Amino acid sequence: MLSGRPAAAGRIQELEREYAAIELSLGNPAVLADNAEYLRLTRRHRALTPLITLWRDYNELETQAREATALLDDPDLGELARTELDSAQSRMNALQSELEVLLLPTDPHDASDVILELRAGAGGDEAGLFAADLLRMYSRYGEGLNLKLSVVDASESDLGGYSRLVAEVTGDDAYRALKWEKGVHRVQRIPATETQGRIHTSTVTVAVLPQVEQTEVSLDLSEVRIDVFRSQGAGGQGVNTTDSAVRATYRAGTPDEIMVVCQDGRSQLKNKEKALQILRSRLAERQREEQMHSEREARSSQVGSGDRSEKIRTYNYPQNRVTDHRLSGDDKNFALEGVMEGGLAPVIAALVRAEREQQLLDMTDHAPA
Repeated sequence: MLSGRPAAAGRIQELEREYAAIELSLGNPAVLADNAEYLRLTRRHRALTPLITLWRDYNELETQAREATALLDDPDLGELARTELDSAQSRMNALQSELEVLLLPTDPHDASDVILELRAGAGGDEAGLFAADLLRMYSRYGEGLNLKLSVVDASESDLGGYSRLVAEVTGDDAYRALKWEKGVHRVQRIPATETQGRIHTSTVTVAVLPQVEQTEVSLDLSEVRIDVFRSQGAGGQGVNTTDSAVRATYRAGTPDEIMVVCQDGRSQLKNKEKALQILRSRLAERQREEQMHSEREARSSQVGSGDRSEKIRTYNYPQNRVTDHRLSGDDKNFALEGVMEGGLAPVIAALVRAEREQQLLDMTDHAPA
């Protein structure tokens, strides 16, 4: 057992039983024939594997430690047993720390595919150009993680930027890779249209929505108006000569209205399915935000709301620096060129470390005396 943590050991044993049940299910022909269920189980299996592997290593070390303890008084093997016992206990302590980290709460949507939305804010055409730069950054970052980014809908500006863009990102743990990007991104640089060399400040709002299954959110199709029209933009002749684009409007004309446009494919049916999928994701996100808002109001104080309106990062071109405002000290600054070429991994890793450190601190603060 984990020394001093029987509750944690019990939790891991529950997860080990779940892991074994998943492995058994993955050999079931009925599961293999159900793509959605098979995908759900394989993602859960992949998420549990690091924890179960460490736990089994811990159990092996525990067995070694018991065997070494039994030989401590042996005149011939006692010294060797003491060495083996010390080594096993040292490794067990290290594994216990790693297990505690893996047991920290995780986002249930980490394995989900993503709807990524970019909206130009303050700064006009320059904000649109920066939105295009961010799209390129996310595309390159995703390539390194074997994620696929596909543009679903976009409103292009005359200068080649985007006033609004919606993309789908698919692949293993897409939401975990991108969830830290939600918020306002600020850029400080000399725009291409600036004739006097002045530095301008512009913003782009990034939304990262985990895709949800039909069963996860209730959507009354009688409240959704479907319109079809001819696709616009650089979709190719085959796309633009048919009424394949779909606009799905939820509760049109009310304060709850949500509009989704999908025109990335030639099939009207597939565009409709994609639009409804995005609509469900937006509804789920709205519900999460409403819940978070209620929780914040119930607290006496709140540090960092995490709202989309909150500025999370500044890209300073004159100083070749990216600053993530959720971090502190030396950890908050990164080389701009590397980040814009898709090198987001160090930024994400720093944010993950900060979150885990805070979670561990919270666990210590709330631990029984």
